[in-house]
Amino acid sequence: MAANSSPQPQFMTNTANKNLSNQPLIDDIEYDQIVVPDKKSWKNIFSYVGPGFLVCIAYIDPGNFQTDLQAGAQYKYGLLWIILLASFAALVIQSLAANLGVVTGKHLAEHCRKEYPKVPNFILWIIAEIAIVACDIPEVIGTAFALNMLFRIPIWCGVLITGLSTLGLLLLQQYGVRKLEFLIAFLVLTIAVCFFVELGYAKPESSEVLHGLFVPQLKGSGATKLAISLLGAMVMPHNLFLHSALVLSRKIPRSVNGIRDACRYYLIESGLALMVAFLINISVISVSGAVCNSSTMTADDREKCEDLDLNKASFLLQNVLGNWSSKLFAIALLASGQSSTITGTYAGQYVMQGFLDLRLKPWIRNFLTRSLAIVPSLIVSLIGGSAGAGDLIIIASMILSFELPFALIPLLKFTSSKTKMGSHVNPVAVSAATWVIGTLIMGINIYYLAEKLVTSLKDSHLGKAVKVLCGILGTLCLLVYLCSILYLAIRKNKESTHLLALTGQEGLQVSESNNLPREDILRMQLPQQRTTN
Repeated sequence: MAANSSPQPQFMTNTANKNLSNQPLIDDIEYDQIVVPDKKSWKNIFSYVGPGFLVCIAYIDPGNFQTDLQAGAQYKYGLLWIILLASFAALVIQSLAANLGVVTGKHLAEHCRKEYPKVPNFILWIIAEIAIVACDIPEVIGTAFALNMLFRIPIWCGVLITGLSTLGLLLLQQYGVRKLEFLIAFLVLTIAVCFFVELGYAKPESSEVLHGLFVPQLKGSGATKLAISLLGAMVMPHNLFLHSALVLSRKIPRSVNGIRDACRYYLIESGLALMVAFLINISVISVSGAVCNSSTMTADDREKCEDLDLNKASFLLQNVLGNWSSKLFAIALLASGQSSTITGTYAGQYVMQGFLDLRLKPWIRNFLTRSLAIVPSLIVSLIGGSAGAGDLIIIASMILSFELPFALIPLLKFTSSKTKMGSHVNPVAVSAATWVIGTLIMGINIYYLAEKLVTSLKDSHLGKAVKVLCGILGTLCLLVYLCSILYLAIRKNKESTHLLALTGQEGLQVSESNNLPREDILRMQLPQQRTTN
């Protein structure tokens, strides 16, 4: 194939294939692809392992650690129920994203481009790009904190150095992405082991932990802010675009049974991956809550707990690892931030390709996204130091939570549509559960926005006229936010999908003669192996 021998251009568009734009872009091609055997065997699950664990990286990134540490330090185990709720929601939502890609052969961003008019589609693309930048900010700051702990590099200087990490990651990928992923997984596992060991040392009261897990409570606006941050750090909008595209790296049997098995195996794989992330997040909160609320704390440690961030958290491990605690924590934090960079880069590629039908080379895409994340991180770190940088992580997580409906609602609408999913449409119970979860998340966001607007105006020293003007503007912004969500929720789907398996006849094979190769997916995939037909 000529496309294989020619160099890949830095900027592409699929305008030459617009006559086939309605066709599913699943392939029968010469690029690397993992082929799932067309046979009934439990061993097939190993062919599906990969996308869920790559998505799982985003659930244990520096943003999660930052919010987990603050939640434990400030509210002990009172916000553990948020992690449980968010993990359950993440499993359901991520499985829907995987199902959308498996059944239709198109990922979420591509469906948005086909479904919505130009203006709403463009706005959704802007929102998705902002979400990716907001996701990249914790990675930048987390890496800067890690460099500070390892080499005593100032935070602002570490932020600048992270701009070079893109080139380093791309260089490492030349030696095999599998090796790179195993290395990153090992380093991230290091911090998990450290917190599991510290969890045994801290000995949190099991009854209090269970109470925090299963009894919802929010004490004050500060708890609401952290709850929103925890939700934003766990259920990320860019992950929905990412997961629906990552599953396209598998060449599954194109039959009703084959597609149904693929959806089932992806659910199992996502469950295992998210269980690991859940245990890590629970451990971080429990360790932080137990240590920072201990009666035997020193005055210095108590002061650190009052404003706990990633740059101060290494003291939590000193009782186990001594002086090596900060170094080991920094290495794991560095690995966490850089592994998240990889998934963020590919999510950005899929978002741009899906919404605009355009694609940039990965290093250009990563450089642009990282630059947009570095600017606010650099400004805040110069002005506010490590404390300001830590607050920026919380703000970035909140932005992700506020933007979640603009990816979640289209996903729920598409997977609940029989014209798009055919016989693989969501069951009524699943649709009801996902809408309840989505409504709950959006309700918390709206409540916080309204409460923050009222309290801010009430406590301000502005004149009465200025307060009224600010109140009107704030109310208008809130109404625009609500109207945008209602537009996505109420609008009926108009575009049907060229389904790969619409019929319910068992074992029916669907012709793939008109399908295009997914060069945009396969050339950006992480888990690949060479296969021959």
